[in-house]
Amino acid sequence: MTPTPPKIRILLADDHTLVRRGVRLILDAEPDLEVVAEAADGAEAVAALRDVQVDLVILDVAMPRMTGLQAARTIARMRTPPKMLMLSMHDNEQYFFEALKVGASGYVLKSVADEDLVDACRTAMRGQAFVYPGAMSALVRDYLDRLRRGESLPRTVLTEREDEVLKLIAEGHSTREIARELTISYKTVERHRENILAKLGLRDRTQVTRYAIRAGLIEP
Repeated sequence: MTPTPPKIRILLADDHTLVRRGVRLILDAEPDLEVVAEAADGAEAVAALRDVQVDLVILDVAMPRMTGLQAARTIARMRTPPKMLMLSMHDNEQYFFEALKVGASGYVLKSVADEDLVDACRTAMRGQAFVYPGAMSALVRDYLDRLRRGESLPRTVLTEREDEVLKLIAEGHSTREIARELTISYKTVERHRENILAKLGLRDRTQVTRYAIRAGLIEP
């Protein structure tokens, strides 16, 4: 009699309790998948990995405190990082490219999670990349449109620390609050703020917030 292979152990991170509950029901219904831990933001997910051994982490792209993309960067630097999948409500090519860049094996839309997520989990565990059906034609079309307009593909221009500062600025935190949250000095925050505005060509908090939404740092 062939022994039953061990289940794929999954950490699920999303700041919406109902979303986590729904996704967990989908995954736990499969004989080879098991959600063994949950987190409400990226920081919780990173912390949970110190205590729980998992094969796969599913991260919502935009979460408070630390986004899924920021958490994925941190997780990818671990000695033996688990596989990662990004989950998002946004059909957005910038999020998709950034997800691959930070080490994720794929990008799944929440709107079709009941159809795609199980397949994405198994694809990731085989060491392959998962691209949700329909995404490639949209990405190619968008890429060709950008070329026609003479635009370049989105690329990361900020450091990880600047990403953290940008997210907190966009969420409405003051310089003093940001300094306390990141355990850095007031002057360091101000320097990061100046660098962010200069690099991105932005002038005020409103423009910073719009950029942060496009980059997946905060929810619209």
